[in-house]
Amino acid sequence: MNLFNRLEAFELDVLKEVGNIGAGNAATALSRLLDKPVDMAVPKVSLLPFEEIAERVGGSEQIVIAVFLRVEGEAPGNMFFIIEEASAKRILRQLLAMNLESQESYSEMELSALCEIGNILAGSYLSSLADFTRLTMAPSVPSIAVDMAGAVLSYGLMQYGEMGDSALLIETTFLEDCQSLEGHFFLIPDPESFEKIFRALGVVIE
Repeated sequence: MNLFNRLEAFELDVLKEVGNIGAGNAATALSRLLDKPVDMAVPKVSLLPFEEIAERVGGSEQIVIAVFLRVEGEAPGNMFFIIEEASAKRILRQLLAMNLESQESYSEMELSALCEIGNILAGSYLSSLADFTRLTMAPSVPSIAVDMAGAVLSYGLMQYGEMGDSALLIETTFLEDCQSLEGHFFLIPDPESFEKIFRALGVVIE
């Protein structure tokens, strides 16, 4: 099954709508959490091969902050919210108004704050997808790591075995004081789950 050759504009439009609704829900949830307005740009949504994920965040040796969740239910898979260090520090300073304790490392509180943002985003996007497909999908308790992008993805493979060969990428952008704070959200359904998701959307991929 080659998703990249078979998917038409309609199917990609459906995925974009999932991203739009998820972003709106995430912005609302973050606004409540932070007690301040949070704006999010219309996300860019695309499908890409699993092996290209690390390249989208700067390469396999790029140090990133990654929030990892397991998707459980009728269409299981893996979810990552990955941000580069520069964006993570700007999110902590600008979005969360935190004074960084160190420029070289992260305190437990700083990591907890980033983990909660990743958790809210993942939950919002997953809820949007579940509503569209009417499939039962729920996120596990999140974990967070600061490591090379390649090592982060390998961790997911070691924890849950073979991942699917395709990933749904939602490029998330927060808007704060005319500056953009970017993150990458990846949903990597298990090998059999993508077909379930698209079938639930009324798309048959032979």
